[in-house]
Amino acid sequence: MIKRIDATEKAIGLIKILKEKHGDLMFYQAGGCCEGTQPQCFEKGGYYQRMGDVCIGTIEDTEFWVDKDLFEYWKHAHFTLTVIDAFGVGGFSLETPLKKTFQIEYRIFTEEEEKNLEPVSFIE
Repeated sequence: MIKRIDATEKAIGLIKILKEKHGDLMFYQAGGCCEGTQPQCFEKGGYYQRMGDVCIGTIEDTEFWVDKDLFEYWKHAHFTLTVIDAFGVGGFSLETPLKKTFQIEYRIFTEEEEKNLEPVSFIE
């Protein structure tokens, strides 16, 4: 099965640091103005998803949720979670005090990959 999301070693390292400090985590990728367009990292349960939002996979046992409308737009894309040295949008994400920002890089799945994608789960 083809994963819908992967992460760079740098992002995985930051997730491990945040898990040590905060416990279980979750990611949420919104497409709106208030949350910004960068993935936000929260303590698990610290953000309430909406009906129809989509979990596209996990990184280091951390669920990665995507806004339902954004998923419709990007359902044919593979996400790679990375991190940069910068102050992110809004400052709500747990990495902000460390002067880091999670980001997503996208690429379109090949026709062959599309045939074998990992299933997603939805909030019902």
